[in-house]
Amino acid sequence: MGIWASRAWRRFFSSDQQCKIVIVGLNNAGKTTILYNLHLGQVVMTQPTIGSNVEEVKHENITFQVWDLAGQESLRANWSTYFADTDAIIFVVDSNDQENLVLAKMELFNVVLHEDLKHACLLVFANKQDIQGSRNAGEIAQDLSLHKILTHEWQIQSCCALTGAGLKEGLSWIAGRINARRTGNGTSSTPVS
Repeated sequence: MGIWASRAWRRFFSSDQQCKIVIVGLNNAGKTTILYNLHLGQVVMTQPTIGSNVEEVKHENITFQVWDLAGQESLRANWSTYFADTDAIIFVVDSNDQENLVLAKMELFNVVLHEDLKHACLLVFANKQDIQGSRNAGEIAQDLSLHKILTHEWQIQSCCALTGAGLKEGLSWIAGRINARRTGNGTSSTPVS
């Protein structure tokens, strides 16, 4: 009861909205680097995530609780335990890893089909755009068949986790979707590309 009252108090009397974001993707896509660049505004040395990392990120009067989930094959089955009450999904793709794009697409569709995420918007970060030969956001959108996702609002954003390029723009898109949804101006089935 106390947790519910605390959440209600914050929602009605706090100027900051509170939302939950889950970051998923294959291992080595740059999820943790993105999390800490958003949280600290700088790059930190990271190790492969075992389990999860969680940080609070403030952006446009919204306080995001951002969960970065491990991408190793043996740990992907655990992603769904973090999906409850999620407002947005960030799916990170290594734009330079063309060999694993089919696997990334399969994992993405497993995520968007999950019942707990049916109201979450989807942001795909086409990461590692600083590497020569990387596929651009349009190519990644085609590779992942994003045009077939009709159940979620979605956006693809080119980014570089190391420099921060594109990260704030992606978070602004999520903030816009959440604000639109809360004011009744959002649609849940129109894809945005």
